[in-house]
This record gives sequence, structure tokens and C-alpha cells, in this order.
Amino acid sequence: MREYLAILEEELVVAIGCTEPIAVVYAAAKASEVLGSYPEKVVIKCSGNFIKNAKSVEIPNGNGLKGILACVALGFIVKGSDKELEILKEVTLEQLEATKNLLEKNIIILEKLDTLEKLHIIIECTKDEDVVMIELKRTHNNISKVVKNGEILFEENLQDQSPKGYSVDRSIMSVQGICEFVEQVDVEELKNLFDQVMRHNTEIANTGLSEQYGNEVARTISKYYGEENIYLKLKTMGSAGSDARMGGCPYPVVTVVGSGNQGMTCSLPIIEYAKYKNASEEQCYRALAMGLLMSIHQKTGIGRLSAYCGAVSAACGAACGMSYLERGADVKVISDTVTNALSIASGMVCDGAKPSCAAKIATSLDSAILGHLMALEGNVFEAGTGLVKADVEKTIAAVGTLARVGMQKTDEVILDIMLES
Repeated sequence: MREYLAILEEELVVAIGCTEPIAVVYAAAKASEVLGSYPEKVVIKCSGNFIKNAKSVEIPNGNGLKGILACVALGFIVKGSDKELEILKEVTLEQLEATKNLLEKNIIILEKLDTLEKLHIIIECTKDEDVVMIELKRTHNNISKVVKNGEILFEENLQDQSPKGYSVDRSIMSVQGICEFVEQVDVEELKNLFDQVMRHNTEIANTGLSEQYGNEVARTISKYYGEENIYLKLKTMGSAGSDARMGGCPYPVVTVVGSGNQGMTCSLPIIEYAKYKNASEEQCYRALAMGLLMSIHQKTGIGRLSAYCGAVSAACGAACGMSYLERGADVKVISDTVTNALSIASGMVCDGAKPSCAAKIATSLDSAILGHLMALEGNVFEAGTGLVKADVEKTIAAVGTLARVGMQKTDEVILDIMLES
């Protein structure tokens, strides 16, 4: 029981802006603080997945700045690494001007890092005789090594698969276990955590609907599809937050598995559906626990960054939260929701963080909602239908293998295409 609560506490992290670019800003800020001055030269080395996700999204409070080099320069200017993923909460015009001046010096070089880690960056910077190296890996706020002039100032003792702050092995998770936790947990232990989810994620989604951000996916859905149908409303809210966030909106988001888009995709439809059902506050909290934990459970086998679009697993989690609001923590209904949702949409590729993520969220939610409705009707895709196995855990594992192993080459090809001039 306590393990599931600890997982939620570890995974739900507040971030301002897309987590990959913000992680670069955070690491660069740390490098700047250790170096103690502006650099003469900076080399930032990133894993392919990191480059893919940080390449095309606008930086919050960045006045149109985007890209990894701009993130590095901004980090050196703003400093404030103690704020971690909320580092860009406040950025002044003077800091933006200084960032542009630093970029114009052409002293920052980007290289692809040869690493087995999907989430991995190394920043090396010099000034006169001083040389600083900062390494960040596995989670977006995990600076794992700090070196200055050959002296190791900090080094985390990382086990093979144990990211910073993780006290619970995610392999303990199961659909059965999640259902039991959702039924038994003292809802007061969820209140502070989920009030933050509801406040931040709803605010940025409402902003995405009321203002022009990105390619206005949510506003397009609302204009042409309408919002009279609750399921269209769920798609609209899910994509609205991404419109704003990918378009540089400086509002905070509560992330899950390191992704704000996934945090919003999973939580916002549940919050809206709870309102539609006139659910109690307690029911909404338990539904959020169901959805977020189911999303985390799926991503455990996939990995934080891959060629598999995380909106699919997050939308599946949202559908599980909806199923909870209809039938409670019924293991059969929740399992069937997962099976159906994954059968319909598995395989959507991730080609980085950018405005079209909002459309992928809308598409993923459409598939997941269909899977949910089928489950309510007692319909589930049978074992042997594509990736579907005899039990839900094996189906989740099969999709994890597809994403982690089967799509490895896909990931490389996507990055090569994205980096073509």
C-alpha cells in the first residue's frame, strides 16, 4: 500500500515548460554556478532521445527562444539551479538579452552523446584554466556528477536502474495492486498531491483554450466538433494544455514519468469527467490515483523516452480513471479498458516535443475513450488479437517490449530524419 503512495509522490513533479529543454537549462545553471563566471566554450552532449525532445519546443518565458543551444545559454544566465524544473518561473528582459548575446558568440557546441541511457546529458564548459563537467541522467532533475578541474565535487552512486529519488522498484506494480490501493488508500493522503495536479493542469488547459498557442489544436476541436458531447470535451481539455505548454506558456504543470504532456493527458480528462458525473472530491482523487498509477505502470516497461508516443499510455491511464468513476476499482473492467485502449492505438511514434503533441494527445484520448466504452459494454479484444495476451499484465509487457526493443531502430531513424537539413 505505502509503495504505491510513494510512487505517486516520486513521479508527480512540478515543471515549467517541456521537461527536456528545462532539464538542459537546469544543468547549465548548475554548470554556471560551479564555474563561477561566463564560459569561453561550452560543449553539450545529449542522448538522441534528449535531442529529439528538446529540439522544437518553445522555452517558457523565452520570448520565442527554442532549441538546446538557447537552453544552455539561458541556464548560464539565469542560474538558480536550486529551483530545479521550475527554474524559468521568472525570466527578465535583461536575462533574455544576455542570453541572445551569449548565443551570438557561437561558443556553444551540441554533440550527440554515445550512451545507452535514453535520458542523458553532459555539459563541459571552460573559462581560463577552469574546466567544469556536469552530468544529468535518468530523470530530468537528476544531476548525477559534478567535476571541477578534475576534482569530483559530487557523484551519485547510481545502481544500474535506480534513478534519483526512487525508493520503490516500479516492477512491484500490477493492475490488481493498483485497484486494491485505490480502494484502500486514505484519501487525505492524496489531497495535497492531487490538489496541485488539479490546480496547475487545469489552469494551463484553460489558458490553451482562451489564448492563441501553438497550432490551436484544442480550439480547432472546440470550434468544429463542439463541446456538447462530454467525450469531445475531454479531448479538448487534454490537448489544450499541450497547446499552451508546447507554445511556451510559462505556467507550471504537474508531470508524470517526467512528462508534462503525459501528466495533463492522464489527469485533465479524469478531472473533467468527474465534474460531468457529479463525483465527490474523494471519488475524483481515487480516479486520479487509478489513472496516474496505470500510466506509470505502463511506462515502466517502455521507458521514459522512446520512439513510442507517451500520450498513448497516458490516455489509457485517463480511460482507467473514467472506468473507475463508472464501475469503481473493478479489476475486470480496468483490465479490459487497458487491453482495448492498447489494442487500438499502440504504435504511434514519438517525433519529439512540439506543437503537434496536442493533436497526438487528442487522437490517443479518442482511442482510449473507445476502449473504455467497449469495456463498459463487456467487450474486450481476445488474446491473440495482435499484441493482446491472455492476461492484462502480459499485454502491458508486450507493448513495453514493442516500444523498448522493437522500436529501437525506429527511434534512430526518426532522429536521423529530424536532424536532416
